[in-house]
Parts: sequence; structure tokens; C-alpha cells
Amino acid sequence: MGLSYEDWQVGSRLEVGTHVFTADEIIEFAQRFDPQPFHIDEAAAQASPFGGLIASGWHTCSAMMGMLVRNVLPGSTSMGSPGIEEIRWVRPVRAGDTLRMFNSVLAKRVSASRPDRGIITTLWEGLNQADELVITVRSNVLFGLRSPQTAGQA
Repeated sequence: MGLSYEDWQVGSRLEVGTHVFTADEIIEFAQRFDPQPFHIDEAAAQASPFGGLIASGWHTCSAMMGMLVRNVLPGSTSMGSPGIEEIRWVRPVRAGDTLRMFNSVLAKRVSASRPDRGIITTLWEGLNQADELVITVRSNVLFGLRSPQTAGQA
């Protein structure tokens, strides 16, 4: 069985995975979902304040979500998220960048209205190959309790 509410510890930090962004992938994603010139046209991107092609922030978030779903959530008691509290795109993600994702647990509590599940507050951090922070995401995730009867001890 995968991770349940009880397995998450406040203060823990987990390396989730890596993703390499290619120019083709950046352009393909942006053409469908965020067709701004600096995401889809290399010449326009060169003339932009970014000085070159960059990934959409939504692309970066999607890549991180994919890492989380593939590498952490299989078999878990995850029930999805009630929402994102904050996203910060700190620096551009460029073609050729390798993003490493980390997930830290900031807080956790058992739901008052549904004691069979808990809410985990997490901070996602994405660092590029130079260990520069490029993105942060603060979110909440619902996880089922393995043992709801011991909720007061979790």
C-alpha cells in the first residue's frame, strides 16, 4: 500500500523527481495552453525581456504534477487537492533545463468534519540544474487515514 495521512511528517522533505524541458515540448505545450510569443516563437522570444524561449509557468506546474503523480502517489490514499494557496514563478525555465522537484510538509491536521481523512499542507520547490529556485507552490492535499480510529494520535 502507498502513502497514507499517517506517513507524512511535518518538516520532512522528499525529492520527487526530475524533468528535462526541450524546446519542442515547450512550444507544443504553449501552442495548446499558453500561446504567448516568448513560449512559442524562438525569434520573438529572443526579442522579449527573457532573451530566449521559456516554458510557460503552467507547463512547469504540469511537469511537477506529473512527477508527483507518477513517483509519489501510486497506491496512496490521496483524495486530490482542495486548492493551491500560492504559485511563484521565481525564474524562467528554459529549453535544456533539468528541473528537480522537492516536496516539503509544512503542516498536517485531521479534518474536523470528516475524521477519516487529513489535510497535508505542502511546499513544492523546483530547482534547475544550477540549483537555482525556479518555482514554488504551496498547496493542500487530502489523504485518507489508514486508521481513522487513531486520528487523535496522528
